[in-house]
Amino acid sequence: MEETKHKILIAEDEPMMLKVLEYKLRKDGYIVFTAADGREASHKLKLEKPDLVITDLTMPFISGLELVSIVRKNDNGVVIPVIVLTDVDSENIVMEAFKLGANDFMTKPFSPNELTIRVKKLLRNN
Repeated sequence: MEETKHKILIAEDEPMMLKVLEYKLRKDGYIVFTAADGREASHKLKLEKPDLVITDLTMPFISGLELVSIVRKNDNGVVIPVIVLTDVDSENIVMEAFKLGANDFMTKPFSPNELTIRVKKLLRNN
């Protein structure tokens, strides 16, 4: 029986970071959808119904924190894991992300290999 490929939505406004993440996750066998801002991510969340969301914290239109809230409101009984990425190293921001329902948090710069390990763990536990 063939394993179903997981769908991942990446919301990141930095084009190079978005390309790196998309490349790495596609190479690891995931179906990847990208969004360059929070509004686009919110739209793709409803359209594509991803199995996991990776979001940058600071994005135009809708922030990563707002996106976490949107994901949680649209769960419809299925909990979608969310990993928050940021270059802001603040305990308050981390606490807020977790309060809103984020499952994991990574501070930039980070290893793409570490990210994929976290992705695999969250998808396995979901």
